[in-house]
Amino acid sequence: MGRVAGPYGLLGWIKVFQPVEALAACRNWWIDGVEYRVLEAREHSGTLLARLAGLGDRDAALRLKGRTVAVARDALPQPEAGHYYHADLVGMEVVNTKGAVLGTVQAMSSYGAHDVMEVAARADMPARARRLLPWVAAVVRNVDPAARRIEVQWEADW
Repeated sequence: MGRVAGPYGLLGWIKVFQPVEALAACRNWWIDGVEYRVLEAREHSGTLLARLAGLGDRDAALRLKGRTVAVARDALPQPEAGHYYHADLVGMEVVNTKGAVLGTVQAMSSYGAHDVMEVAARADMPARARRLLPWVAAVVRNVDPAARRIEVQWEADW
């Protein structure tokens, strides 16, 4: 869901990049396999600030810098129509508008302007090993969660 950017202040608060409203609403986070109870969380200047139980000073917060923040899937609200959690997209088959299978979503990344799908060709396909497709309306035409399939405007030889 996010990554700890570092400490915020002197009292053990942490700053988290890639904040999501859903993350701020979750009461328990896992950082490197350790569960932390969220005492307070609020958005601030494009990041999420959080005070976690057990982190009482800047040094404790600094030890979490660079670590990934995870939450239980069932703690998240259902996404709005047309919106998806990255974890739900991983593993979906990617086909183009002509029906050609391009591969499977291996990872989703956020780089600021838009998200990017990493699509790996199946082992039985003679195509390239990996493609990076932008997650933008001009490329992503349809997402069918029930069929675990994403249709894209992307040629097989690109």
